[in-house]
Parts: sequence; C-alpha cells; structure tokens
Amino acid sequence: MVMQMIQVLVFTTMITIISLLFSLKETAASMAKPGCPEICGNVSIVYPFGIGKGCYLDKRFEITCNNSSLPRPVFHPDEENEAEVLHMSLEFMRIRDWTSPVCYANYTSEGRSSVQFVFNPLKPFSYSHTENKFIGIGCDIFVYIGDSNTTNSIVKNYISGCVSVCNGQGWSWLDTNYSCSGIGCCQTTFPEDLSIFEIRVGNMSTWADGGDWPSNQCSLILIAEKNFSEFHQFDVSFSNVNKTYFYPSVLNWAIGNKSCHEARKRGDYACGSNSRCVNSKKGNGYTCQCNSGYRGNPYLPDGCVDVDECMEPNNTLCKKGAFCINTNGSYYCNCPYGYLYRDDDNHEHECARNKGKLKAAIFVSSGIGIALVLIILLVIGFWLHQELKKRKKNKLKQKFFKKNGGLLLQQQISSTSSIGSVEKTELYTIEELEKATDNFNASRVLGKGGHGKVYKGVLLDGSIVAIKKSIIVDERQVVEFVNEVFILSQINHRHIVKLLGCCLESEVPLLVYEYVSNSTLSHHLHNQDHASTLSWEKRLRIADEIAGALAYLHSYASLAILHRDIKSSNILLDENFRAVVSDFGLSRPIANEKTHLTTLVQGTFGYLDPEYFRSGQFTDKSDVYAFGVVLAEILTCEKVISSSRLEESLAIHFRLAMKQDCLLEILDKVIVDEGQKVAIPAVANLAKRCLKLSGKKRPTMREIAAELDKLRTMERTLPQQTSLDNYTVSGRSYSYASTSAVTEEYVLQDQEFPKPDSMTA
Repeated sequence: MVMQMIQVLVFTTMITIISLLFSLKETAASMAKPGCPEICGNVSIVYPFGIGKGCYLDKRFEITCNNSSLPRPVFHPDEENEAEVLHMSLEFMRIRDWTSPVCYANYTSEGRSSVQFVFNPLKPFSYSHTENKFIGIGCDIFVYIGDSNTTNSIVKNYISGCVSVCNGQGWSWLDTNYSCSGIGCCQTTFPEDLSIFEIRVGNMSTWADGGDWPSNQCSLILIAEKNFSEFHQFDVSFSNVNKTYFYPSVLNWAIGNKSCHEARKRGDYACGSNSRCVNSKKGNGYTCQCNSGYRGNPYLPDGCVDVDECMEPNNTLCKKGAFCINTNGSYYCNCPYGYLYRDDDNHEHECARNKGKLKAAIFVSSGIGIALVLIILLVIGFWLHQELKKRKKNKLKQKFFKKNGGLLLQQQISSTSSIGSVEKTELYTIEELEKATDNFNASRVLGKGGHGKVYKGVLLDGSIVAIKKSIIVDERQVVEFVNEVFILSQINHRHIVKLLGCCLESEVPLLVYEYVSNSTLSHHLHNQDHASTLSWEKRLRIADEIAGALAYLHSYASLAILHRDIKSSNILLDENFRAVVSDFGLSRPIANEKTHLTTLVQGTFGYLDPEYFRSGQFTDKSDVYAFGVVLAEILTCEKVISSSRLEESLAIHFRLAMKQDCLLEILDKVIVDEGQKVAIPAVANLAKRCLKLSGKKRPTMREIAAELDKLRTMERTLPQQTSLDNYTVSGRSYSYASTSAVTEEYVLQDQEFPKPDSMTA
C-alpha cells in the first residue's frame, strides 16, 4: 500500500513538472518579431506590424513611435495620411480617426442639397462592420452609404442610412443629451464587405416658396467604434467649418490582396508553422489563424505555441483518478502504475485496478443483476429527462411568448371591441413552421427587409404561405409586430394581404400570410427583364386597386388606419397582377376625432411626406404623398432615389417635369410605345396633386380611388389615341403637357365620391 502511494506521488510530481515547462514555453511567446520593440506607450505591437526596419512585413504595416514623454504609435495608411494607433490585435486595429464639418451649397426652391464623398481605403485595410457604426450629426439631414463602382465611382446600391432632425431644439440639445437616437444625431450599422464606398449627406428641409432657408447648413459624418457615445463634443455650426474632431474607429486588416493559394504559389506566404490560412471575403488578401490546440501569433515562423490543456483553469478533461498529460496540439489521460484507463458504463473515463481473471469472472456473474438494475435506472432516468426537457421547453416557450409581445397582444385584445377577429388568428407552433420552410432554408427566402426575411412555406395541408421572420427583436420591433397582428386581424379586403396566423413561441416572432406569387410592384417596374410585362392597362388597374385599399383603410374600416410605409416594394402582385398592399409594421389606428399622429419620424427615403418629416405629425395626407410617389414610379419606371438624376428624389424630379410641361420626356418607353392613352395625362396630373408640399392641397384617398375608377371606365369606352403630340376628347383637343383638362372634364363631375367596388371588404 505504501509502495503504491509513493508511485502515485512520483508520477504526480513528474506530470506537474512537465506541465509547468509547457506553461513557461507558452507565456514566453511574444507577439512582436523577435529582437524588435514590443510596445510603444501603452500599445503592444503585433507582427506583421512593427517598429523599425526589418520589424514589419511590408511598408503598409510600418509603425513609427515618437520619442516624446508620452510615446504614441502612428500608422501610415498611405504617403499623405497618418493615424494614431490606440490598440492592435490579430484581427482589428483601433485608431484615432478624424472628421471635419461638411457644409452644403446651391440650395434650390425645393430645399434639397447634398454632398458626396467616395472612400477608397488602402488595401488590405477596411472599416470593420462588426466593430463600427455609421453616424450622422446635424439638423434635418439624411446620410447614407453605398457600394461604389471601382471604375467610375458611381454608386451601385445604397445599403444603409439614417435621418437626423432637431425639431427646433438646435445644437444646445447635444450639450445635455449624449444619446444618438435621431434628434440632432442618428446612427445605424456599418455595412459589410465594402472595399470602395460612397457616403452621401444632404439637407432634407423642405419649404414652400417664400419660406425661410434652413437653419443649419453643416453636418458631420463618422465611422466610429460601436460603443462611442461622446457626441456632446461636436459642434457643427458654420463657424466651426475648419475645426477637426477626433474619435476612435476600428479597421480590419489582412495580408496582401491575393488568396492563400496564390500566396503559396508566389512564394510570399506569411503564415507560420502550426497555423492555417483563411481567405478574406471578396478576395482582398488573407489572414492566418493558429491551429486547434495552439495559441499565439500565426504570422511569426514559430508564433503558434502549444496550449497546455491540462493547465487550463477548471480543467475536468480527465476524471476519476486519471492524470492529464499534454502533447503538441492535444492531450491524453493516464493512470498510476497498477491501474487501467477505461470507459465506464456512462462513457466517462476512469482509472480502474487491473484485477485477475478470477475477479473478472465474479464480476461477470454478478454483472447480470447489476445490468438489470442499471436498465431500470436508465429507463427511469430517461423518463425523468424527457419530462424535465418538456417542462424546460414549455418554460422557454412562455419566455418567448412574453418576449415577443404576447402580453401586449392580450392587452390590445382586452381593450378593443374587435376581440373575435383577433382570437380567430391561428397560432402556429415553431415545429410546424420549421417543417414548412425546411428549417428556414436559405433557398426558401422570398425577400429581405430592414427587420427580417420572408420565407416561402408549405404547410401540412399543402397550402403555400409566406412566413415573415424577424432578424433581431428589440422593444420597438415587438410593438411593430403586435401592431401588425392586431391591425391585419381586423381587415378582410381583397387588395390587402391576409394574415393567417402567427407564432409567439420561437426566439423571434413569426407572422404567417397568404402567399402572393408574382413578386412586388417594385420588382416589375425596376427589373429590366420584367418591366415590359406591365402594360398601361395593368398599371392603371394596379394603381386603382392600391388606391381602393388605402381608401378602405382611411374611410371605411371600423377604425381608420394609417399605413405609414406605402412604397412599391410593399405592393405584392399575384399571377394575374392583382395588387395586394402589405407590411403593416408601422401602421397605426387613429380615432375619428383625431386629425394626425405625433410620432418619431419613420419610413423610407423618397416616400416621406415633407410635412411629416418637418413636424413629426403623420396624417392621412402623408399616405397620399407616398401614393403619389408610387404613381410617379408607375408612369416613369424610375427608382425613387437615384444618383444618375440631377434631382435625387423622384418626387422632385416629377414635379419639376410637370411644371415644365415635359411629361412625354419622363414617361416610361413601354407606355409611349403603346400609343397615347387618354388616362395617362389625367393620372400624371393626379400624381402631381398628391405630391403637393402642402398636405391640405392634396386629395383624399377616397377622392383618388373614385378618380382612378372613373379613368379606368373612360379608358375602356373612349377611342385610343395614336398621336404622340395631342388627342381629342368630345370635340376638344388637348396636348400631353396640359394634364388637368381630362381630369376636370371626366373625373371631377361629382362632389360626393361613391364607394368603389374595389373597396368592398
């Protein structure tokens, strides 16, 4: 017995000494190149960066360290610029970035002006989309960022942006409020994988003729680290136009601009031993990572050193008397002399005495009884495990139900008289929807929006549905989700998307809609392959159906509803090109005695009512303005925001064209090729009236629906025109520039507008 104890003690001591040697080897590893400075000020230098000749991989990774009383490392991205390094690691480099106020010029009576910048970060450095955020500081401004063409610096696609208003509070607000939530300052995520990108900032103030100029003509744009909050230090008044402000920003970096395979083939491969190479996205270089079981700097020849798993805190790798022995990149478990290392019945490792055959036979004979007991215990244990698992799953579902607004939805139900319609909304299980979408497979995605994705699903009964799944759930999105369920459950209209049910027991809320199979109006108007399929007759009918749905929401629903996000991408089309209005996340019911809703400005660039943007008061005429933009899209097939136009906004572009009698010049070629239709100038005039800057001068959706319904009737009964210059109706001649005559003659005959058939719920 004493001999066995001595053997165990010696064995334990040897294992401890070996583990300490591996631990010392690991802690001695440096992140800088051997023989080179390892620190400047309080910043540790990480190779391939380095200070001094021969200490960095190439010139792009050179760091200079001044010799002042407070040394600071300086990074030189190119020959003209430099930036102070605040921290560096194997993945990111945190720098002290800078910006100056941007001021606008060339204001027009439309109240719009913007400034554009093209960023071309020096490879292999780029702004990190995970560690940075995109910030705009200023009064009544919009800022957005887009992927730019590498050859001519023209924006291909605007990816992200935000809006900042001041509501008359001015810059003094920033002195006491450090948040950045849309008043004086706005922020959003920085897009992923942008090598060359454009940032555009503009003033969104809109005023009638003779109004005052904007109160502020300057703003600031930042790409700052995500936890930056010192917004109070910035003053973007015109007097500080030459002032420079500093803030922290995070850069990604990679090696070269070739792939791992090309680097190996070329002979300048930078990854050391015990490491692997990972290609960067878009082919912009590569990075190195230590293999599993190793830790350190993979860019040094021997930078990746073995990790001693046996010395890790709270190590439970080897159990029941076994000793952990470290190896290069791994470990194994061993036992003292006289013991064997084996698996027990529960597949846990243990050290067991090496007993003779006689004892083994005794164990075998008694093992049958023990096995029976173990089987009974396993059955009981399995049953208890399943019960606990079921209880845990039910608790998790209850947690998700509360998180996803179940209590808020119940509160909405209890406070309204329309209880029956809400209670009829079907509640789906998460298992049912996972099976319907093949576990939310990427191949089932129908579309993506700012808050989530829409999947095509096939339910057990064979019916096809569209399932909307949120990406991230915050308090505002939960309110929008509950609001959409509550509103759509009370609506039954052939041109408004039908809500079939929802799921509240998943991690994020899910909505189940009827499936509308023919994509969106935006897709058919702006996709070159599909625009030709929309004849003028189809476009006029789609416009009439959208107007009928909105008129129903405003005037005929049991409780008036403001949509608040009318746009062509929210108009679905079925196989017969029937229009269906969707996406009611921002919609709000409004009492009959109220004229407007006062809310934080929300919506989509290009469709926002200028009055709503300026005052924060949303009315039914704000929906009319957005519908006017959709009418302009139907007539022109132009995108709402485009850098190729002198006027970025389609609304401004359309109003100016109508003012200058240039309707023919902006009409879509497909419409022009059909020959002139008598309803086209009337619809153009209707769009012009919808886009008036003053909401009081715009028609109601009820009036618009009646006009479009009469125009469709007139289009079918009157002879079609073939001249591209003028047309004759009832003995009177009209030019395409004069767009009000047809409407006045044939549409505005009745003071009372009857409820059209298309509005019937």
